[in-house]
Amino acid sequence: MNLQPAPSPYRADPQISSLGAKIGDPVKAADFPQAVLRYRNDRWAATVGLGHLSDADWIAHFARFEPLPDNMPQPLALRYHGHQFRHYNPNIGDGRGFLFAQMRDHLGRLLDLGTKGSGTTPYSRDGDGRLTLKGAVREILATEMLEALGVETSKTFSVIETGEDLMRGDEPSPTRSAVLVRLSHSHIRIGAFQRIAYEDDAAMMQRLVAYCLDTLYAVPHGEIPAAKLMNLAVERIADQAASYMVAGFVHGVLNSDNINITGESFDYGPWRFTEFWDPAFTAAYFDHNGLYAFGRQAEAVHWDLAQLAISLRLICEAPPLVEALERFPGLFQAAIVKRFLWRLGVASRGDDEDRGLVEAGEKAMIRGKMPIAEFFTRFQGGANAHPDGNNEELDAFRQVLTPYLPARAMIVPMCDMLIEEVEAIWAAIAERDDWSPLQQKIDAIRHFGAALRGQNAPAS
Repeated sequence: MNLQPAPSPYRADPQISSLGAKIGDPVKAADFPQAVLRYRNDRWAATVGLGHLSDADWIAHFARFEPLPDNMPQPLALRYHGHQFRHYNPNIGDGRGFLFAQMRDHLGRLLDLGTKGSGTTPYSRDGDGRLTLKGAVREILATEMLEALGVETSKTFSVIETGEDLMRGDEPSPTRSAVLVRLSHSHIRIGAFQRIAYEDDAAMMQRLVAYCLDTLYAVPHGEIPAAKLMNLAVERIADQAASYMVAGFVHGVLNSDNINITGESFDYGPWRFTEFWDPAFTAAYFDHNGLYAFGRQAEAVHWDLAQLAISLRLICEAPPLVEALERFPGLFQAAIVKRFLWRLGVASRGDDEDRGLVEAGEKAMIRGKMPIAEFFTRFQGGANAHPDGNNEELDAFRQVLTPYLPARAMIVPMCDMLIEEVEAIWAAIAERDDWSPLQQKIDAIRHFGAALRGQNAPAS
């Protein structure tokens, strides 16, 4: 599941330069009228050796974007194309963000610091390159909750309010502005491969594949490097889709330019957690046909992976890419079972029984009309579940669960993240500049996540 933070020295390693000038365009950050530090993720800052920064230095680096020592001399707005709701768009790229720095973490992984709301770039089109403060607060909540639920996700690293009034059509305006920094295991998207294929640049495609294998996956290239990368991406992204389902999460915009080649979830716009196991539930008000509905997310990312395979055809024959792509359904189902049992806190009893348990659980949530968070809380550990006689569907699931033994000692408190609470947290900030409900929720989420892992709660 999601890797946990641990202290590490600062180790700058700006590997992106190895890809040459075609990967992105040097840009400058906006000159914001003010910089008020609202959130710093000291747990993950320590992991990349930046936890020691004073607030003044933090603002200098993550609002004014002064380069970090021995790191990238100037931010890069990365280039990519992508399918947006299945329509190909060659006119996109980092339009309000950039790659700012790269460094190694406590496990030696190469991590990126990238931005959202840092100003216009060559790819901004008609946008202002800014981010609303509400959008930043929502991303804090999304990443904290997903991390707790074991989803491999980017981490919200920093949020700084920037003092501009923004006009937006989907929320009351003018509204407050912010610049967000996220910590990610790369910002290389499927859309980057699509752009290179569109430009018919085989040499650049080979370089990008090598970069991903060498620096992101740290594995040998094998006889067919493109097929090696395709297999790795299918494995990671199948697990990403499964993790969304067990978390009850709907990303909202699973376009190919929003899919990271490492399978790490990122870029949270219209996200929602569904209260019930409702396959038709959507997050984005503009997703009129339910393309990215809760129950269609695996289909969506599988389709995106097909676009990766098509792009890699520039340097690879089709059969090994198709073979990798065809692994997706089995990998997804296996990941669903593994994550479902993990969230329930029970030990496996073998593939057939475990699949039956998951099927029974899905039916129980749908027909028994029990909220997802309540379901996993009530039935955690298996042995703690007792019949109540009020719901036949749930009692039927309880019988299937009875032979299962607990896999962790700690009792996990119930914790969810429904839209009403998200709006209430924002309202406290917007109306009273009261940040305490947000901090209280972060503390509760981290306690919840620690209990899921069978650990004591981490410090805030």
